[in-house]
Amino acid sequence: QVQLVESGGGLVQAGGSLRLSCVDSSNRFPDYAMGWFRQAPGREREFVSGITWNSDRIHYADSVKGRFTTSRDNDKKTLYLQMNSLKPEDTALYSCVRCVGARCTAVVSRGQGTQVTVSL
Repeated sequence: QVQLVESGGGLVQAGGSLRLSCVDSSNRFPDYAMGWFRQAPGREREFVSGITWNSDRIHYADSVKGRFTTSRDNDKKTLYLQMNSLKPEDTALYSCVRCVGARCTAVVSRGQGTQVTVSL
């Protein structure tokens, strides 16, 4: 049963912006930290960002710090990732996760992902 559904991916030119969303269809959204991971072809999945249940701690990978912003709306059970100043190296399949802590040291469950492609 798919409980985390991402949307908002697409093709964008370098320097552009995208906003990803992840809707949680379960009732557990407020109970967990949430995060974003990404995986490019031929590369390992990597942590992008994480946010605690009440948004009091947010952590970003160094590669996206200052360009990406994570937020959540517990009433809407939705996680967001605002991506600005996109680079070709940001091209990847982005998936949202339920996780432990703002650094997502453990992943509880994962969505199927949404593709982001950044062209030159």
